[in-house]
Amino acid sequence: MNYAVVLSRANQGLDAPLVRVEVHLSNGLPAFTVVGMPETAVRESKDRVRSALLNSHFEFPDRRITVNLAPADLPKGGGRFDLPIALGILCASGQLPGDALLSSECIGELALDGTLRAVRGTVAAAMAASQCKRRMVLAQESASLCQSIPGTHMVCATDLLSLCAVLRGRADPPEVESMEAPPVTTATNLAEVCGQHIPKRALEIAASGGHNLVLTGPPGTGKSLLANCLPGILPPPDDREWLTVCALYDLQGKIPEIRQRAFRAPHHSASAAALVGGGPIPMPGEISLAHGGVLFLDELPEFSRHALDMLREPLETGEIRLARANCSIRYPARFQLIAAMNPCPCGYAGDSEKPCKCSAAQRLSYGGRVSGPLLDRMDLQVRVDREDAVDLFSGHGAEDSVIVQGRVVQSRERQFKRQGTSNAQLRGSALLDSCACGPEERRLIQRSAKQLKLSARAVHRLLRVARSIADLRGEDTVTVTALKEALSYRDTLRPTQ
Repeated sequence: MNYAVVLSRANQGLDAPLVRVEVHLSNGLPAFTVVGMPETAVRESKDRVRSALLNSHFEFPDRRITVNLAPADLPKGGGRFDLPIALGILCASGQLPGDALLSSECIGELALDGTLRAVRGTVAAAMAASQCKRRMVLAQESASLCQSIPGTHMVCATDLLSLCAVLRGRADPPEVESMEAPPVTTATNLAEVCGQHIPKRALEIAASGGHNLVLTGPPGTGKSLLANCLPGILPPPDDREWLTVCALYDLQGKIPEIRQRAFRAPHHSASAAALVGGGPIPMPGEISLAHGGVLFLDELPEFSRHALDMLREPLETGEIRLARANCSIRYPARFQLIAAMNPCPCGYAGDSEKPCKCSAAQRLSYGGRVSGPLLDRMDLQVRVDREDAVDLFSGHGAEDSVIVQGRVVQSRERQFKRQGTSNAQLRGSALLDSCACGPEERRLIQRSAKQLKLSARAVHRLLRVARSIADLRGEDTVTVTALKEALSYRDTLRPTQ
């Protein structure tokens, strides 16, 4: 046998397209050629594979070796093809039975001594392989990340020689250590926030329905502190959400340390590519790494206008599509946007104690850094004013995050039982049916939309917030009381003249 085919996966987003690694041995002068749009790391694999085979006590064929990575028009990068190329050479040269890799997909990088190393994108590849009902052949280090994928079947080892022994049936695969994240949280406890009852109520509503929230007020009033409390009151991610988050982080070469909703807080100097993703082969950005969790933008007007406007479509669709000349990749981006901003450059417009030093033109210019369409997508707009210094040292008896999280979980359960999704994702007729507004509620909505000049999108977001308020109260329909509370969280960001 002088020909072998080994299946693998390319590192191109969560889709992880299938790659056929074809190995052919022929007579002629010894040579090792890799074709099929290999990038530098893949072209260099021939040297790693040769050393790994020799140091693992295998024979390296003294023949002309041609490796084809199909499809030929798909760019291939990284060291992930080292293992399938090595196994293909062993099968083609008769050193490994051809049926040892039936219904298998292989991925892994080889060290010069034959040690198997983990590579980026293994979780996404394992998820794709499980859907195709194929087993994964990979490094033991990677196996611990993939063992919780439903329907996955893995064969792993620490080095190439041990892996071949397992594939031949002469050795048992090693035990895979569990990678269960510890049940702890790094979020700030709500009990540490003194006062601020209205912002904390808005935070609970945002957590209940998955709504976007913007906090505005003078510096030092607790806007960032409140935002850091949000992950601690959100429901824990389910298995499917957690696997998706792990796959996204794995593409970046990272793994979440704890199992909780993501909380990403990029600096205001972050570029548009850092937020939405980018690169020659686009990698996930901050909005995708915040999938299922929170994206916190502190000092919102300090971000570039271009970067902020690129968030508008993902906020509506829950995904981001990154197109390049040679590929188009889709990443999930269903996140809650929490923003904090000062009302003016000096930060004290509307403050009860410290006068503002900015002119009306400066305040208008500062507020204009954030586009109206982006603010229109913010479900709740809340003013955070300074608390009395006496309250900072008094026993305020604030609720613990665990108590608030319990109410949020119950609210989410009502939503999924009623409509199969969170309130923030309700659309069209499903939203109207869920709210079941009566004539009095409809008149209030129409009157408020006219007075506040709300767009159709803003009206729908108002209804979603009211629906979340009703769910927190255990009510089946949206009432006038819920609508009035929802209206109190709108139209607070008009520039102060």
